[in-house]
Amino acid sequence: MIMNHLTAVTLAVILDWFIGDPPKWPHPVKWMGTLIYKLDRRMNKGRGRKAKGTAMVAAVLLVVGSIVVLLTFFFYFLHPFAGILMEAVMISTAIAQKSLKEAGLSVYYPLADNDMEESRHKLSWIVGRDTEQLEEPEIVRAAVETVAENTSDGITAPLFWAVLGGAPLALMYRAINTCDSMLGYKNDQYLDFGWASAKLDDLANWVPSRITSLCMVAMNRPLYITRIAAWKMVRRDAKKHLSPNSGWGEAAVAAILGVQLGGTNYYKGIISERATMGEALVMLDKNHILAANKIVTATVPLFLAVLWFGGILVEMAVTWCQSTLFI
Repeated sequence: MIMNHLTAVTLAVILDWFIGDPPKWPHPVKWMGTLIYKLDRRMNKGRGRKAKGTAMVAAVLLVVGSIVVLLTFFFYFLHPFAGILMEAVMISTAIAQKSLKEAGLSVYYPLADNDMEESRHKLSWIVGRDTEQLEEPEIVRAAVETVAENTSDGITAPLFWAVLGGAPLALMYRAINTCDSMLGYKNDQYLDFGWASAKLDDLANWVPSRITSLCMVAMNRPLYITRIAAWKMVRRDAKKHLSPNSGWGEAAVAAILGVQLGGTNYYKGIISERATMGEALVMLDKNHILAANKIVTATVPLFLAVLWFGGILVEMAVTWCQSTLFI
């Protein structure tokens, strides 16, 4: 079954690269968002919000998992190729390589035309921080951080879980990630209710984020230091991030480009100091957005190769165990 998953994952990457997520097409994440929103409105009140939030995540995973499992079994029952193709389509909806690249470019193109207002506006679509007063270096920093951080969340983590459990685990991962995006805020409304969502998201991204960071450094030659020095910098800086996982992608991109990420952000006028990643060997400029996109483009094939290698080893081990036990 792992070989089927690996084939489906590879087809999903190809589908996402060429098609992506057209805005007018139906998309499972939109449906997940609607379900999460309705449960949030109904359950996020009164006492016991942490327990209610945990029950909410469990309900979302049960709904998503049940639907995808039934669809997967149905199409495999029709024909193995139909099952693989259906899994590929569903997995492609859980990844966002094309969308992530386009998000970075939507900020880059106005900068290239010296249209700061439009660039700030497009940036506000993809980040939560205040963008109205940002100058080019800070606009670029925000865009590069978004690309770096979301490489794991939006691409490699769903692929990782898809290899382990096919489309059901890939979509369940996306459900967890969507819950965290909508509810994982540390404020009075969501500190308790979003606790389970945030913790599950941290757990689900722990392994993929670290493999992704290593693949980034392996596939992209750092501009100003050696790969060994870059990896040491990543290990030094990643743990400083508020998130146990987001720092790995940001630190890797910063080390490869020779720039410094992190620093001072503003959210609705409130200052937020973030740990710095990397060293400012050069100043940030608009071309670093293109460079960050290239890092992601180079990283995904190696990550996919790692998944194939690991999957083949597991398949061989399972086959050997089965043959030994039968003997």
